[in-house]
Amino acid sequence: MRHLNYSHLQYFWAVAREGSIAKASESLHVTPQTISGQLKLLDEAVGNPLFNRAGRRLVLSDLGRVVYEYADAIFSTGAELAGVVRGNQTNGATTLSLGIVNSLPKLIAERIIAPAMMAENPVRVRCHEASLEQLLSELAVHKLDLVLSDQPVPDGLGLKAYNHRLGESGMSFFAQRSRARRYRGKFPHSLNDAPLLLPSQDSALRRRLDDWFESHELSPRIAGEFDDSALLKAFGEAGAGVFAAPTVIEKEVCRMYRMAVIGRTDEIKERFYAISPERRLRHSSVVLITDMARSDLFSTADNEGTACHSATNQGEEIL
Repeated sequence: MRHLNYSHLQYFWAVAREGSIAKASESLHVTPQTISGQLKLLDEAVGNPLFNRAGRRLVLSDLGRVVYEYADAIFSTGAELAGVVRGNQTNGATTLSLGIVNSLPKLIAERIIAPAMMAENPVRVRCHEASLEQLLSELAVHKLDLVLSDQPVPDGLGLKAYNHRLGESGMSFFAQRSRARRYRGKFPHSLNDAPLLLPSQDSALRRRLDDWFESHELSPRIAGEFDDSALLKAFGEAGAGVFAAPTVIEKEVCRMYRMAVIGRTDEIKERFYAISPERRLRHSSVVLITDMARSDLFSTADNEGTACHSATNQGEEIL
């Protein structure tokens, strides 16, 4: 193998990251012909083609995937170093780009992200909400540093992405305070024919809820289905129906949406993941929020749930 030219390698990395020569030329501000020439020289240097053509698309060859992993590590680390240097020079906050799956409870996302914003050297957080598939595609081309999700990366996607499990929580069921007593006494059988607000059918939590209803022979009346967890809770606050949320955010749900807990179950577990493009987390803010989520947020779910339930009872006596 000839001496490796890092300029050629950077052009290759940009094409693999952006998905095409045309997009790479825009990001690098050079002509497509220049990039094509550099890729040819790199192929000659390594002795084999790094891309194969599939119609009009360029697909990484087996060797190309290996080279991309090394190039990605090299240039991602270089970009991180440049960001640190710029931050030290300007005393400005560096940016953490996060993808948040739209089915993930916003209160969970806020509590995961908050430590990075309140650290001694805080970062500027940029959040983008979408489906898991959309966010993973942005993660693959390094538009995002991390994805927060309530489900792991699906098998068979062919993307280089790694799951970092943050924790799990049982589920609490909530109703408007003025209506809570009618559902609390014989929970969960009180859910029979109760108006229920549920996540959309393609969500992982919805499948677990449906299985739980079936196992307990429950037949609630579906009053609404929602992609967005915050919108679901807003309808619950308005009295449209009963809904479920992770016990770990029970206190916040009671306080913010003026709800009361009617029951809990540990038979339904909602799990939470940080998904990154690298197996080993390197970004200092990413390491901070994942460590804090594991040690603080998800380790105290049971205690927080008990406190919320007591506060709810006191609130009802006043009502």
